[in-house]
Amino acid sequence: GLGLGTTITFASSHWLLAWMGLEMNTLAIIPIMAHLHHPRAVEATTKYFLTQATAAAMLLFASTTNAWLTGQWDIQQMTHPLPVTMITLALALKIGLAPVHSWLPEVLQGLDLTTGLILSTWQKLAPFALLLQIYPANSTLLIILGLLSTLVGGWGGLNQTQLRKILAYSSIAHLGW
Repeated sequence: GLGLGTTITFASSHWLLAWMGLEMNTLAIIPIMAHLHHPRAVEATTKYFLTQATAAAMLLFASTTNAWLTGQWDIQQMTHPLPVTMITLALALKIGLAPVHSWLPEVLQGLDLTTGLILSTWQKLAPFALLLQIYPANSTLLIILGLLSTLVGGWGGLNQTQLRKILAYSSIAHLGW
């Protein structure tokens, strides 16, 4: 399921198909996250699901708004600045870029290291590929997200004593780079 969702998102040129691939990714990792039946794992799974559902709703709304304003559903045909900004923020929420990163350390804290590795790497490939495909009319937003992620990730990991939270802030910082 994880591989198929990522492949569908990579191969899509239509926002609806890209959204479907992202949702397949989300729904495929939820049973992996909750398989321990520990209260922390269930809480982390719930937080992850709610965050990803919010980002998916934003993405679908922004792509629908773009189709309404421009008549295009293609990923490469994002011309209106409002849907581009909304999609950029939705994808930033999906991958955990600062300032919409606060879910990532909390979710990783409740998972085992193997599942945390999948969440920190594989689950970010498809949204990051979409983020690279859209052409922002104003790249200031991407620069701000990158700088904030680098700073928040670096500073957030300094005073941590828990390994998973250090890894989460490291992931946030590396996404900024």
